[in-house]
Formats: sequence, C-alpha cells, structure tokens
Amino acid sequence: MAENYYDLLGVSKGASDDEIKKAYRRAAHQHHPDKSGGDEAKFKKINEAYQVLSDKSKRAQYDQFGQTFNGGQGSFGGGSTGGQGFGGFDFSGFDFGQAGGSGNFDGVDFEDIFSNIFGGGGGGSSRTRGRQSGRGQDIQVDIEITFAEMVNGARKKVRLYKNAKCDHCQGSGGEPGSSIKTCPTCKGSGQVHKITRSFLGSFSQVSVCPECEGQGQMYEKKCSVCRGDGRVKKEEEIEINVPAGIESGQTISLRGAGEAGKNGAAAGDLYILVRVATHRKFTRSGLDILSQEEISFSMAALGGEIGIETIEGNLILKIPTGTQSGETFRIKNQGVPDLHGRGRGHHLVKIVVRIPKHISREQKRLIDELKNLGE
Repeated sequence: MAENYYDLLGVSKGASDDEIKKAYRRAAHQHHPDKSGGDEAKFKKINEAYQVLSDKSKRAQYDQFGQTFNGGQGSFGGGSTGGQGFGGFDFSGFDFGQAGGSGNFDGVDFEDIFSNIFGGGGGGSSRTRGRQSGRGQDIQVDIEITFAEMVNGARKKVRLYKNAKCDHCQGSGGEPGSSIKTCPTCKGSGQVHKITRSFLGSFSQVSVCPECEGQGQMYEKKCSVCRGDGRVKKEEEIEINVPAGIESGQTISLRGAGEAGKNGAAAGDLYILVRVATHRKFTRSGLDILSQEEISFSMAALGGEIGIETIEGNLILKIPTGTQSGETFRIKNQGVPDLHGRGRGHHLVKIVVRIPKHISREQKRLIDELKNLGE
C-alpha cells in the first residue's frame, strides 16, 4: 500500500502551505542521498509527496481520492477504489458467473472497463502522452548566502545526485550505431487498441503502446549502459548565478537543470530557494541597509566624527552639535541594488546616545553646572 503523503512529510492533513514547505525542506535535508545516512528511495518519495501537496489542484484531488490518486495526474489509479465514484451503478441484478449465450462474461476485465469509462486509457495523442510522461522531475534545493553576497551578487555551486542524460547514448536509449525500426506491436502508431465486451456493451480501449512507450519507433538494440532508459544516476555540480539584490525566501529557477527526461524527453527544472544569513550588524529594509552606532553624551552635545562600517568598507561620519538619540543619518547609494537594475538604496545609520550608568563626583558637578547654565 502506498505511503500517505502527509505522513511522509510529517504534517497533518490540515497543514498550511508554509508548514508543508518547511516540513519538505527538513525531510529533504535529512534523507538527501548526498548526506551521510541519506536514503535515495525515501528522498524520491518525499519529493513526490511535495510535488502533489504543494499544488492546490493536485492536493485537492489527493484529499478526495486518497491512495487512488494516480501520481498527481488527476485520474484514478489501477487499484481498488474502495467503492468511491461508482454509487450510480447497481450491480445487484447481474450474475457475474456463467450466464450462458451472449450473457457470458467470463474473462471480462472489469478494471479495464472502468478505467476506460473514467478516463484511464482514452483521449489525446498517445505519441504525445508518451513523451510527456517521460519528462524529468523538478528538483528544489536550498542555498544560504551571506549578507554581502546578497548585496553584491555571487556564483554558488550545488551538487545534485539525480537522473542525468546517459553520455553513452546521448539520452536516446539506443546503443550507438543501432538502427531504428518501426515498433512491431503498434505498427508505428504509438497506440494499441483493445475491444472489451461486457454487460454494459463493447468498449474500445486505446492506450499507449507498452513496447515503444508511444513513440511508434524503437532501436534495434538498447543502450548497454542505461538499458534503454536514456538516463543514469550520477552526481552533477551546477553553478548558479545569484543576482545582486535578491531577497531571502526568493527562488531562482533554472529551466532544464532538473532530472533528465526518459529517452530524450524534456528535462525537469531546478528551483533554488535562497536564504540570506543574518548579519551581525546590518539589517535590510526594502533597498535600504540599516545599522546603529553609539556615541557619547559629550559628542552628542559638542559634535565630532566617528568611524562606521558600511557594506562597501569603513567611512567617517560627522556628528553635528546637538545630535539627538534616535536621529538617523543617510549615506546615499550605499544600500541594496534593485534586483532589476533600477538604482540602489541607501545606508541609514541610527544614532544612540550612550548615557553612563555610573558617574564620578567631578562629572556630576560638571553636569550640574551645565544644567544651571541651561536654566
């Protein structure tokens, strides 16, 4: 029996999209094949569960049909439906045993009948269906970048253990030099037809040819490395260009960088979720960088200069006479670049006046004199 997708991710059926996403990241990190103790089979199941539960339409169908939901394709699977969906048929008056004459239903495959009625084997071009079903799966990974890399952009490398195109046959699935022949099963149509008789009448079932998988043609000899699949499991290193100004939580997509498709079908996509590490001094607000500097009471009153740190290096900031605690100074064009190249934000420095907790008698006397002068 197939594992429950919610149990695979460790969430309840009522989990929010955000909870599902967080659970997927945890589970994917734990079972990733690259990690010590990783489990490739478990990782693939977790990825399959996330592909369904992260899509509202697929999740709704999965919640409705449960384990009869067929891989997110929106159709019934080949197994038992537990009675769901057939409430309108009353079979109590039929004898499924020896009925004699034209009423003999021996050998009838009722599973085939109902898969035909409910869309299990009909509709569309089987040649097209064969190619679509071979498309490679999408992959999602997380990367962490520093605050400086967020501001300046970066190139990062990730290592993926995935289905990749077979180098021996270049993804075709055929042994190099092997000729192509018309499929003997479907005679080049990519489809096979089956007529089924039942008490409901005769049904014509059209399905993808299992021999050539809907292609209509096949190689005389399968690839000796991938055994005709066009893909092999291997580790690949992919370089990612992280643009300057990207925000934490945003995703970069690389088309065709996911898992390779079967027999030359389109590859899946790679989605990179970017996380920006917390900086010890700087925070981000839109395109502005925020920081805080402390100054003494005397500097606030008399003015002066302080050295400050910016993302571009150290600068000298002039403090005017009478600066108040909480006052903010702006350093132009020292913030975060716009992701689309439309300018850059500023660096905002908030001043905090440091009031001493303990003062000497002399300091107290001077403050009293200053107080009297102010009055």
